[in-house]
Parts: sequence; C-alpha cells; structure tokens
Amino acid sequence: MKKVMLVFGTRPEAIKICPLVNELKTRKGIRTVVCVTGQHRQMLDRVLEIFGVKPDYDLSIMKEGQTLFDITAAILEKIKSVLERERPDVVLVHGDTSTAFVSALACFYLRIPVGHVEAGLRTHNIYSPYPEEFNRQAISIISRYNFAPTSLAADNLIKEGRDPSGVYVTGNTVIDAMQHTVREDYRHPELDWVGDARLIFITAHRRENLGEPMHRMFRAIRRVLGEHPDCRAVYPIHMNPAVRRAADEELGGCDRIHIIEPIDVFDCHNFEARCYLCLTDSGGIQEECPSYGKPVLVMRDTTERPEGLKAGTLRLVGTDEDVIYSNFTELLENKAAYDAMAHACNPYGDGHACRRIADILELGTCDPWTGG
Repeated sequence: MKKVMLVFGTRPEAIKICPLVNELKTRKGIRTVVCVTGQHRQMLDRVLEIFGVKPDYDLSIMKEGQTLFDITAAILEKIKSVLERERPDVVLVHGDTSTAFVSALACFYLRIPVGHVEAGLRTHNIYSPYPEEFNRQAISIISRYNFAPTSLAADNLIKEGRDPSGVYVTGNTVIDAMQHTVREDYRHPELDWVGDARLIFITAHRRENLGEPMHRMFRAIRRVLGEHPDCRAVYPIHMNPAVRRAADEELGGCDRIHIIEPIDVFDCHNFEARCYLCLTDSGGIQEECPSYGKPVLVMRDTTERPEGLKAGTLRLVGTDEDVIYSNFTELLENKAAYDAMAHACNPYGDGHACRRIADILELGTCDPWTGG
C-alpha cells in the first residue's frame, strides 16, 4: 500500500486539495495522511469543516504579523519530525504558497518524492506575483509528479526540462470542489441587500498590490459604482491590516458597496455563481467564475493563467485607475462585450481532476484532461 501525505496550510490550498484528500481516502491501494501547517488559521479551519477533512498533524505555525521568514523557518523546524515519523512514499503540495514551497524543500532534504498539484503555472517573472511565482518554479525543480491543470501548463514544465513522463494533464481540482458547494436554495443577508441589482463581487489582497496600486484599484471601483445605481458590490475583505486601511480610505462611506468579513468557500462559490462580474487580484477566482459564466477583470499586471485570457473569460486590466474604470464600465454598459466573456468556454477542467490524480498515484495511469 502506498502512503500519500498531503501538506497544505492556507484557505486557497485547502479549497483545492480537500476534494483530493477525500478521493484518495476512497482508494484501497493508498493510505492517506494529512498535515496542515496552519499558515492561515480560522479561514483554513472552516474549509476543513466544510469538506469533512480531519488533519493527522497540525503544525499551527500562524502568529500575528508573520513574515515570509517566520513562515519558512517555522515550517522547516516543525515538519521535519512529521516527515521522519511517517516516511511517506510521496508528499503532495499544492500551488504556489510558502507552505507548498517549504514543505517541498523539506522533502528534498529528506529525499522524499514530491507531487505538485496545479503545476506549471507561469508568469516567468519571479517578482510577479511575489513570492508565488518563485515558489511554483522552485517546487517544479523538486517534484517527481507534476499534475498540470492544462496542456499549456504542461508545456511550460516540459520546456523547462521536466521529465515528460512525470507531467500529467489532469484539469484543476477547484472545478471538482465547486460541484460540492453551489446550491440553488442558497441564501445570505448580503444577497438580500443586493436584491435585484447587479452584484459585483470583489476580492483584493495581493502582496504586490499593497500601497498605491490598491488605492488606484479601489478608486476606480468607487467611480464606476457611483455612476451605475443598478449595481451593488460585496467585498469580503482580507485580514491584512494594510488592505483594510486602503479599503477604508477609498471605499468607506460608499453606500453601494458592503465590505464584509472574510467568507468561507461555500459562501464564496455561491456569491461567484450569482454575481454579474468579478474584479479580483486573486488566482483561483480566475478559474472559478468562468465556470458560472461570469466575466473576470484581473487587477494585476501579470497572470499565470493565460488560458483564460486566450479563451476570453478573463481580462488583464492591471492596477491603473483609468484602465480598470474603462473596462469595468464597458462590461456594465456594452452587452455584446459582456456576453462575449460570459459565454466563453472555461478551459480549466471537467470536475474529474481528483480522480485522475488518484489514478496516477494508485494505478500509474489516467485519462488526460484535454479541454485546456
């Protein structure tokens, strides 16, 4: 029996990897071990609860005001004994977080094989997004198994010299997760507040956008909302104090936007399914919203998800106030432009990525996802 350990620590990782945990636990040929780092705490715990995942190990590293140095040192110090005790046949990490990078590094030091879920995403600029682009590139150097969500991601890995026999196109596990979270009978007080207005869903927290870029983003959003009384926006705000200060300064007092506390994956997916469009600097939402036919304006200068740009589900609008303003306005006022994005095909998966990854680990083969 093959022992597979999954290590994750943030809310976005948990959303995408918990369905894989549950799939692996159905396999007779696999023993599943779950280790969470607690890089996020409350937000992580809620996702675990929703998917019914109980960790075997919890490193509980999170502390107030933690830095990249704190996260890196704490994980390296605490995960060593877990890996030595369990000696898994493979450790799965997800995406581009510090948890994923540091856990993969620890496995490298102990010569434990690594499987990288959501491998091959690239902007080719290690400072954008920061530190995520460096993390994902570094993990690829270490990984024996590279589970790429799309064929483009797989091509990136092969061009970088990864062994093609260890690169698998599986689709993205987030599409699997969404099948278990969206409900037709979903209700929420914020949706009651929106009523018949067009719901604009906002997320903004990216590290490289802190400071003036985030102020420009928020100013553009406020200008557009002020000109479109038929729209109301909901912004579940990140815990980062710098994000909260910027939002308070630029969006405070605007009666067409509700800034609310962070919401869990269940709420987030249901808000996405019901919104008119989304403005974000996040990563996963670029994959999620198109599954519901919702256009996404990406408030970043780069994206590691160019498949969405090519398919037409995303627009990369950067952080310039006027560029965000003009694109946002166009999608509210030009139905043809809106419909072109809303009806584009989502290239990120068919809801069977977890099964494919489990097949590879248990059986050594799978049917590849060919839609991306």
